[in-house]
Amino acid sequence: MTRPVLLIGCGRMGSAMASAWVRVRPVIVHDPGAALPAEVTPLDRIDPDLIPDDVIVVLAVKPQSFGELALQLVPLARRGALFVSIMAGHSLAGIGDALGTSRLVRAMPNLPATIRAGVTVAVATAQVDPDRRQLVSSLFRALGSFHWVNNEDWLDAVTGISGSGPAYFFRFAEALARAGEAAGLPPDLAMTLARETFTGSALLAAHDQRSLADLREDVTSPGGTTAAGLARMDHEHAIDELVTDMVAAATARSRSLRT
Repeated sequence: MTRPVLLIGCGRMGSAMASAWVRVRPVIVHDPGAALPAEVTPLDRIDPDLIPDDVIVVLAVKPQSFGELALQLVPLARRGALFVSIMAGHSLAGIGDALGTSRLVRAMPNLPATIRAGVTVAVATAQVDPDRRQLVSSLFRALGSFHWVNNEDWLDAVTGISGSGPAYFFRFAEALARAGEAAGLPPDLAMTLARETFTGSALLAAHDQRSLADLREDVTSPGGTTAAGLARMDHEHAIDELVTDMVAAATARSRSLRT
């Protein structure tokens, strides 16, 4: 029988997960008052008598809500449930101490998972056996690509790159659109060009397996317009230093939130 999922928290990411998973397995959702995707089973209260023994519990609540919630989940942990957390700031050790279990996975999906084009990175405790690891893999591959790591500390840097990364791209596209306006384009056209250039470039990078440097060079003719723009971006390694500082700041913030 297909293992059911108990999804606790159904915000934007939780809703995306529920919509993808309900196609292949039963999904029970606990998030009173939330608008739930069709075909999921709502659960008004966490009552172990109403929850199957072999459930996979996915924690998708706001981090500050976990303390009170954990007390309600301890009976499920005692019954051997597997817990998968996508909460920021809660370590495997902290979650394990709160629940009294070591059958735990931490996962970091990113926003494009809401259109099943995301990337998720996860780490598991040693007590998660290969069958359960495979089960977790299948859950998150329904949302895009998926990668295991064996060092929980890496999740802070993952947060700084793929977790926060979509916002960096969107912010750069905003700046590109504003630059188009400054160059004389109508605002609507400048924004359309910025968005469609980003979309097309991302699709090209996904379909062409050559390095990003090779793809960049395909656009760049010696002494041409692109070379002139890149020279400003690369002056005294400005872009590399800026991006390194951005990722370092996000990584440090992720590390400081960990409990």
